[in-house]
Amino acid sequence: MPLETAIGTCSLTGPRERNEDFCGVATPVGAELSGKGILAAVADGLGGHANGREASESMVRGLLADYYATPDTWSVMQSLERVLSTLNRWLLGYAAKRPENQGMATTLSTLVLRGRRYITAHVGDSRIYLLRDGVLRQLTDDHVWDHPELRHVLRRAMGLDQYLAVDYGEGDLCAGDCFLLVSDGVWGVLDDDTLRHELLAQSHAEAAASAIVSGALSRGSQDNATAVVVQVHALPEDNFQDNFSSARQLPLPPVLKPGQHIDGLEVEALLHASRVTLLYRVRDSQSGAQWVLKTLRPEMDDAESVAALMHEEWLAGRVTVGPFPQIVHYPPRAHLYYLMSWHEGATLKALMNGGHRFGVAEITDIGIHLLKGLGALHRLAIVHRDIKPDNLHQGNDGKLRILDLGVAASDGAAFREINNPGTPSFMAPELFSGSVCSVSSDLYAVGATLYHLLTGKYPYGEVEPFQHPRFGEPVLPTRYRPDVPAWLEAILLKACAKEPAQRFETAEEFLLALERGETRPLNMPRRQPLLLRNVVTTLKVLLVVSLLANLVLLFLLLH
Repeated sequence: MPLETAIGTCSLTGPRERNEDFCGVATPVGAELSGKGILAAVADGLGGHANGREASESMVRGLLADYYATPDTWSVMQSLERVLSTLNRWLLGYAAKRPENQGMATTLSTLVLRGRRYITAHVGDSRIYLLRDGVLRQLTDDHVWDHPELRHVLRRAMGLDQYLAVDYGEGDLCAGDCFLLVSDGVWGVLDDDTLRHELLAQSHAEAAASAIVSGALSRGSQDNATAVVVQVHALPEDNFQDNFSSARQLPLPPVLKPGQHIDGLEVEALLHASRVTLLYRVRDSQSGAQWVLKTLRPEMDDAESVAALMHEEWLAGRVTVGPFPQIVHYPPRAHLYYLMSWHEGATLKALMNGGHRFGVAEITDIGIHLLKGLGALHRLAIVHRDIKPDNLHQGNDGKLRILDLGVAASDGAAFREINNPGTPSFMAPELFSGSVCSVSSDLYAVGATLYHLLTGKYPYGEVEPFQHPRFGEPVLPTRYRPDVPAWLEAILLKACAKEPAQRFETAEEFLLALERGETRPLNMPRRQPLLLRNVVTTLKVLLVVSLLANLVLLFLLLH
């Protein structure tokens, strides 16, 4: 069952010459409703400046269009933040082009209802209220100066400053909730009790919005008056039920052997078997195309495992750029699995096990391609969480591909993973203390992977499952490979630093360091042996030790 709402809007000019308020609502259906939700916004162009209406209308229309164009893997707040920041920069740039546009600005109050949650984004002095169980509560603060003579002067608005500070809020939805978005032409003359009375007196959202706006003007409002009423009639099922109810009804396939068929696909080989999942290479009986089929073991037919597998398919289907296998849409699916593209080649781990010794040039090339792909993933707000040589595939076509999004996490959806997130020897030190996986921990895994491909070892030694290691200083790669140049060693040590603040901040920064290589090496001093760090102190200690040793020998000789 989808989210069910009733929405009413009303915006009147009042005694002003023109209406500088603007409001808008988007009510998508289907997957867009569950993925992005319903969006409502109210904006009030600054009446004392030119083109206030153009500012308010541009911001609302831009928000309604651009919000739904953001990746599904972004959280609601991240999508709103990116879109609002972009719109603010556009408004500033547009206002700067012509003298008559100077001072264009607007308030903006936004409400998103998605699933069983609400999210607000607010800047200015328009307001958002929530009426629940007969109690009206203001969800936003007015961004005005705290002085009696400056109460109508905004401290924050779209188009005022290069840096946009937006207030965000969120909470759980309840059936029967009623949200009210209004401009200051309404709340400036109608107190909370009056607003509450009007919302309770009108059963229809459209009637409530009209009554509130008309009431504000009849009470003497000298400004434009705008109201948007959103009534929540019914909530959707929880995310799992809503998104995966159909998938749960599909049976898991039995363990398959080469030569067997499933849904018109012939099994050619078992590629990988873990304690939870199975990967097969299959061939379409009609077209002859080869694909990879991923499913669960028959005994893993539980809600959590099914959710994780479907989340992995959902996530992989949205990663359409970069070095990743692509999801294959195969309509007549009668069993629980998903298909992705097949590529001839081998994982980097398999190449290592086969005796291949990676050179510096190879490692640099692998790192560059890996970071380009990981950067694309991070821009979608996805953290891979399991970068390692086993999950990097070198195709016969010469392309490096990143495999396995089975434990990946995204802001856009929260699912529990099938396995523990990551492989211990490639996990960043902070993860063993309970920290959440992040871009920084992904970049650490890249550094540890390149280190391992070069040396066959790990920066802090091998970590066994369920072990809680203690991290000191990473071992220099040159201890195992004296041919590693100083510039590459500096990059690997920075990537594998124990403290996240000492690592690369983004995949792009890491990538730039590799691309520059020895032409512009990192300014990182190489670690010196203890004896060389302070020569004077070392010589003093040695002198004292020598003197004591001579005294002991003299004592022994005399006795």
